[in-house]
Amino acid sequence: MRYAPAAAALIALLGCAHRGPKTPCAFDDAPLTALALGKNFSAARESSYDRSGGNADARPIEPGGTLTLAQIDGPGVITHIWFTIAAEDRFYPRLLTLRMFWDGEEQPSVECPVGDFFGVGHGLDVPFTSLPVAVSSNGRARNCYWPMPFRKSARITVTNEGQNRVNAFYYYIDYRKYDALPADTLYFHAQYRQEFPAVSGRDYLILDAKGRGHYVGTVLSVLQRTASWWGEGDDRFYIDGAEEPQMTGTGSEDYLCDAWGIREMNNPFYGCTVSEGFDVESRHTCYRWHIPDPVPFKRSLRVTIEHMGVAFDESGKVVSGFSERADDFSSVAFWYQQEPHRRFYDVPPGAKRLPRTNETLIEGEALIERAETSGDAMSFQHLAGGWSGGGHLFYQADAEGDFVEVPFEVEEDGTYNVSVYLTRSFDYAVVELRLDGAAVGTPFNAYSPDVKAPRRIRLGPQTLAAGRHTLRLTATGSDPRSRGYFMGLDGLGLSVPGDR
Repeated sequence: MRYAPAAAALIALLGCAHRGPKTPCAFDDAPLTALALGKNFSAARESSYDRSGGNADARPIEPGGTLTLAQIDGPGVITHIWFTIAAEDRFYPRLLTLRMFWDGEEQPSVECPVGDFFGVGHGLDVPFTSLPVAVSSNGRARNCYWPMPFRKSARITVTNEGQNRVNAFYYYIDYRKYDALPADTLYFHAQYRQEFPAVSGRDYLILDAKGRGHYVGTVLSVLQRTASWWGEGDDRFYIDGAEEPQMTGTGSEDYLCDAWGIREMNNPFYGCTVSEGFDVESRHTCYRWHIPDPVPFKRSLRVTIEHMGVAFDESGKVVSGFSERADDFSSVAFWYQQEPHRRFYDVPPGAKRLPRTNETLIEGEALIERAETSGDAMSFQHLAGGWSGGGHLFYQADAEGDFVEVPFEVEEDGTYNVSVYLTRSFDYAVVELRLDGAAVGTPFNAYSPDVKAPRRIRLGPQTLAAGRHTLRLTATGSDPRSRGYFMGLDGLGLSVPGDR
């Protein structure tokens, strides 16, 4: 079988999966060999550049507004997408909905929050590197390399479902223009789904597709509603209408290619971009790319995973290591298929995609004027992405023992769940936390090789009288890899136990 030159180039891009027995493949000997071959496409781009010739390259999006990023005539293949965003809403990556429409279709083939599409759930900004998706700049520079073919047209939009304005949305969409695509070319799809909490009595559904295609990836996010291990659930693939799964796994962390639990990591085909421990309200996001092992289907594919793990009785005693749990699950399924596709889920509005909580957050920067320190170098530091209010209270401690103490108010006597949100970076300290003078929790090592969005430190239920209280952060030491003793307080969270 022989293809037109443009078609052959596309086949090389997609890994030569459809080559005939006499058709040479550029990737047979080395993955970069194709760079030495002549190209039979035109390079093109859509971007947010300033059409007036100036440097105002960002696009704002008002609350409820939709920005069209690209309207492209085909045939073509999108090969790279890059976003960076400055937004006022906390958890803004969950509040921005990305949609892609191929060949004039009415229903999107891609529909999911921006953050989840780029491998990070819960509305967080986190850097990581994998083969088809890479995120840098402390989680703010999002890159996607999934090839996205289209024959007639491609339309890409982003909708702001938050309460506040997106001040700046920058983007590149790089693509190739061809004369024709191979007849067997399939279309890229990605669908977000959630269950808050996962529904009792059935597996969590990741994908329910109709048609012909193959499955290429999962992003799975979990917010724990119960402490301890959540990931004993088996993954299951039901191909072409089978009543029993043809592929069954041995546990969530096994499907995600890790073992004996889960932890933050980056690999080309699997990883964990968020892993906060195993307390109540800990957050996790993991990815599993089926690039070397896609799952083909001719008529349909149903992908599910159990929500099983450690269970407790009313006294808090462990009663099982393998029982159904009611954690919050959300996911993105990635696959290629022929159009038309089946719409199997309606994405909830932005507010319904956020964590179920009634936590009141006191911004760290709002406490600067009343804070006391052992030195003078305290300021508001602007940090875009992941920091509520767009920044934090930044204290440039010089040595072990330096501290910053902030006051806060409680309106009524009661028991409160208290959380502290601390920034991590390459020159940060080991931080001891004191509530009203008493040490709480264990010292937190705020060192990270690069700046990372705040980590939530739970101080547990605390009995607080109405009136003034204090939180003190003390540099009790420094990680051997750290360059200093700095500390960053994004905020202090208060909620009533049992409320969500």
